[in-house]
Amino acid sequence: MLTIANPQPRDCKICGGPSPLAGVVDFHKSCIEAQGKCLSLSGKPIYYRRCTACGFLFTDQFDDWSPEAFLKYVYNNDYAVVDPDYLAARPTNNAKAIGQAFQASRASLSILDYGGGSGLFASLLQEQGFKAGTYDPFSTFSARPQGPFDLITCFEVMEHLPFPDRIVSDMSQLLADEGVIFFSTLTQPSNFAEIGLRWWYIGPRNGHISVYSQRALNLLFEKNGLQVASFSEGVHIAFRKLPAFAAHLVRGSLA
Repeated sequence: MLTIANPQPRDCKICGGPSPLAGVVDFHKSCIEAQGKCLSLSGKPIYYRRCTACGFLFTDQFDDWSPEAFLKYVYNNDYAVVDPDYLAARPTNNAKAIGQAFQASRASLSILDYGGGSGLFASLLQEQGFKAGTYDPFSTFSARPQGPFDLITCFEVMEHLPFPDRIVSDMSQLLADEGVIFFSTLTQPSNFAEIGLRWWYIGPRNGHISVYSQRALNLLFEKNGLQVASFSEGVHIAFRKLPAFAAHLVRGSLA
């Protein structure tokens, strides 16, 4: 199923800059390495490229995969081994955080959880009185919804995208003019040039195939008419014009 990597540089998927090969890892490299655990080697090499202009790190070996291929080889019954939090802990914690952050506007906001998997996050928000739904091409919530939405959440999705520009464009089309995308993905640490693909977040077995520098993340959303502001290396918002319902989040708190 995996294509053979071309040794020649290719154009960056975000800015078009030259992106030579940056290294290779085994397909079974996963994020549980952060816990000192390792899967057995698969024998399948995954080559990553890094743009010399914006720093975007990506592999193109999954570019021609169908949704069925991802479900068979990545998001299968063993996926919980490499990402145990995705089933309940992450959506539960995220629902608490979003519920607290937007409690004052819960009666008026329309919320879409983009890439929301089982729909647990949206269900928990509904229990808190929010109007929330789920969209995820890899789940039973695969029908594209009708926007616009005031708030689009997108937790730990961006790093899974073989073509990030398509998804950001889609989210921007679903977003209200004065809406917010609240998303999480870890940007490359300051010492990434030193640690490279040894960084624990590089995990093809988790489906982590696109890993952003802060510059790459900003450029990606700017191309789609959105401004990015970051709370941390992992939590971000994007918007055209910051709406009143989110203004309290940014006062003196964003990088």
